[in-house]
Amino acid sequence: MTIPTMAGITARTIQTPRLTTRVLFSGPDDGFPVLFIHGNSSSATWWEETMAALPPGFRGIAHDQRGFGDADPDQKIDATQGTGDLAADAIALLDELNIQRAHVVGNSLGGVVVWRMMMDYPDRILTVTQVAPGSPYGFGGTKDVDGTPCYEDFAGSGGGLVNPELIRLMAAGDRSLDSPFSPRAALRTLIVKPPFVPPREEEMLSAMLATHLGEQDLPGDKVVSPNWPFVAPGRWGAANALSPKYMADVRRLYAIEPKPPVLWVRGSHDLLVSNAAVSDMGHIGSLGLFPGWPGMEVFPPQPMLDQTRAVLEQYAKAGGSYREVVIQDAGHIPFIEKPEEFNAVFHEHLRHA
Repeated sequence: MTIPTMAGITARTIQTPRLTTRVLFSGPDDGFPVLFIHGNSSSATWWEETMAALPPGFRGIAHDQRGFGDADPDQKIDATQGTGDLAADAIALLDELNIQRAHVVGNSLGGVVVWRMMMDYPDRILTVTQVAPGSPYGFGGTKDVDGTPCYEDFAGSGGGLVNPELIRLMAAGDRSLDSPFSPRAALRTLIVKPPFVPPREEEMLSAMLATHLGEQDLPGDKVVSPNWPFVAPGRWGAANALSPKYMADVRRLYAIEPKPPVLWVRGSHDLLVSNAAVSDMGHIGSLGLFPGWPGMEVFPPQPMLDQTRAVLEQYAKAGGSYREVVIQDAGHIPFIEKPEEFNAVFHEHLRHA
């Protein structure tokens, strides 16, 4: 799907040894590189306004990750590697562009990719900006700040829990608000804080609808579990890759050298990554919306924000540094909802480095 780009953004198709995909660029070719990594059910398109607003002397780069947008549909995400495939794809792109080190920015799923890039390729990163990132422990099925799994098989995480009606409407190319589960409804009610409507909503919606769908993409496959909610992660696609079952050991973050400075920015009203995320089964169960919930001791809501903060505190104690910024009246994508406030702290972070 070809999505028009805004002024100041150019699109190219780039082939690396790992992936052929669409890559967006802004700024001068010789500028300081800033690599943007998008979230789930989106694409590089979602970063365009942020890229176009970069300070003079910076070069924005954003690619469609495998499983999304114009990435080669034959290249699948091996979820058993966690976000390892996606992190390696990003580094392969930097290699193809002859970039040794870059500032790296991630949102949501992209943030989980950045945690993995920090572990596997710390010498390639100048700074890290995490915007509403997923927890370093992954999404779903953990009960405390240490990421302890609720069950040994990590039931309550993975692709089997993706809303099937949303997938059906995405497959149908639905652009309406006729269903509360439509992609546009999800964008307006779950991703941003109402009543905000993104200025480039049509382009963002087109990016959502360009998500690759199927048992090896989104939602991915699943495994039947004897444990509530009776579904455990499969082995394909982004939703399964986010399962804590496949996450790399977060203690690796504390040992990396060099340790890039981390800016963590989140919206005050983020419904998707929080201590009570709307799609987290622990939260859903606690509201009585899914039968058989085993209770707070067995399967509480995942404390995603507390997990991230605890990991970053340990990162700082090990010699790194981080700053947490909360943007008020914003949801999951504050870089689009509150661009002036976001860019003020983001650009300061880049310039300070």
